[in-house]
Amino acid sequence: MRATFTLGRIAGVRIGVHWSVLLIFGIIAFGLAQGQFPHVDPGHAPLVYWSAGLGTAVVFLASLLAHELAHAVVARRNGVVVDDIVLWLLGGVARLKSEASSPAAELRIAGVGPLVSLLLGGLFILGTWLLALASAPRLLAEVGAWLAGINLLLAVFNALPAAPLDGGRLLRAFLWWRTGDRVRATAGATMAGRILGWLLIGLGLVVFMRGGGLGGLWLALIGWFLIAAATAEGRQAQLRGVLAGVPVRDAMTKDPLTVPAVLTVADLLADPRYRYRHSAFPVTDVSGAPTGLVTLDSARGVPPEKSGTVTVGEVMVPLSQTSVAGPNDSLADLLPRMEPGAAHRVLVMEEGRLVGMLSLSDISRTVNWLMNTARSR
Repeated sequence: MRATFTLGRIAGVRIGVHWSVLLIFGIIAFGLAQGQFPHVDPGHAPLVYWSAGLGTAVVFLASLLAHELAHAVVARRNGVVVDDIVLWLLGGVARLKSEASSPAAELRIAGVGPLVSLLLGGLFILGTWLLALASAPRLLAEVGAWLAGINLLLAVFNALPAAPLDGGRLLRAFLWWRTGDRVRATAGATMAGRILGWLLIGLGLVVFMRGGGLGGLWLALIGWFLIAAATAEGRQAQLRGVLAGVPVRDAMTKDPLTVPAVLTVADLLADPRYRYRHSAFPVTDVSGAPTGLVTLDSARGVPPEKSGTVTVGEVMVPLSQTSVAGPNDSLADLLPRMEPGAAHRVLVMEEGRLVGMLSLSDISRTVNWLMNTARSR
């Protein structure tokens, strides 16, 4: 899940938002402002209900962010590199660039999220109780009660032992500890995720047919998401099993063609060496050191009248925002960081020198070769 736009950084972690957050934000705000709040505390102006609904939706998204930040902070303390946090339709996700090094680390990283949601739920319960003691407005107490309930629900739901939920990570940590095999543990957690997904779809359809309306459809949507995400994790686990023990150097494109940062975009697009070979190229400075990655799509996005003066260095993805690996790194551990698209190539560097480039097509070719080799034996 890629962010549509970035909000900034918290504790050094990039925070992004997917456009679908606007949908869940609107659903929560509308449901509270037009339904729950007027029902429990009638007599206020519509502006008051909408202000309460919008404010509650904002605090709920902040609660989701706190949940994911807890994962990110604990992951970094356990040596796992965190790419970013993305809030989207069904919650949030902390995208990790690498795997936990042990079942204990996996347990800590996965378990802290539900604990934070549980803690937030308790704090909102306490706040609601204090508001009641102080005879605060009923609407304000209702806001606190709703936030308490949703955070407790978030904690319980995420603790279910099914991938890709936090409980699925806890189940994987347990199976990993028992079997000593991370791939088999992932397969067990993903199977549990698919079973839970089908159960939610079935329950959602029953609720919908009995007049539950959007609530039933929402359950079915969550079930579909769980099945899709668990299946994707299962496929990645199988790939990691095939690629176990294979170093990056065995799959990368060696000594890739590079582009000088000072070259103009017009010259890049006119040179047949770049037009017909690949869709992305490493960019180097005058000394030959890599400085980033340029895609032909980004170069073509420059207006023709400016392409003669705009340089490759101005349109490239900087090295700081590019995935980098070493030739001896594990290809299986690198797999979770790989994404489709020319902009997501991995630059392979050794002692500051560019020695190769890696794409998903390189990994696919390696997997096919390994599987064909295994069949021929």
